[in-house]
Amino acid sequence: MSRVDRDTVAPQRADAPESADVPKRAEAPQRAGAPQHAGAPKRPDGPKLRADAARNRALLLDAARDAFAEADGDTPVSLEAIARAAGVGIGTLYRNFPTRESLVEALHGSELDEVVASAAPLLEGRTGFEALRLWMVRYTRFVATKQGMADALRTAIASGAIRKSETRERITAAVATLLQAGAADGTIRADVDPGDLTAMLVGVFVAAGNAKDTERVGRMLDLLLDGLRPVL
Repeated sequence: MSRVDRDTVAPQRADAPESADVPKRAEAPQRAGAPQHAGAPKRPDGPKLRADAARNRALLLDAARDAFAEADGDTPVSLEAIARAAGVGIGTLYRNFPTRESLVEALHGSELDEVVASAAPLLEGRTGFEALRLWMVRYTRFVATKQGMADALRTAIASGAIRKSETRERITAAVATLLQAGAADGTIRADVDPGDLTAMLVGVFVAAGNAKDTERVGRMLDLLLDGLRPVL
């Protein structure tokens, strides 16, 4: 090989390691930076996962409410059907509610909270009498849901997980709010005892038998309400 050839080849061999070194030096920051990029989304993902879990729980309770409200109380409601209606897998249902009883307890508590909390807002722009009649419609849906999960509710009550006395007390307090408003605006008699009205309200659904028979229940509720009008 001539000197010219050696001079020509030598730079090529010298260049090769430098070219090989370039990606290696460039890779080091990439490898060092990779965990930073991988870890960054984890911080915002935390709250997002909690929000997703809360959303799934709410979807399951909504689906369970509809399923139990339509049930006849004799045939067990399918938990798989509830999960499908909520748009989640059965595993998600069991992560939120490990047993049928835990689902029933959560649904009963959610429904009770809603029916009690709905009383005061109904008074906005309405008389006490009008608000009470509308609230009874919401209470009817509450009872229909309870009837659909009657067996599981009995088990929960027997175990002490649900206290009938607490349910009655909270319903009576909501009734009292509406009666007081009606007495104040003159649309409801001032001598109506909230506990008495709650007992009669329960009696309507015992007599009607099926809260889903809204036509019959509505007639009976109207008769009950007529007795609350002030004597002219």
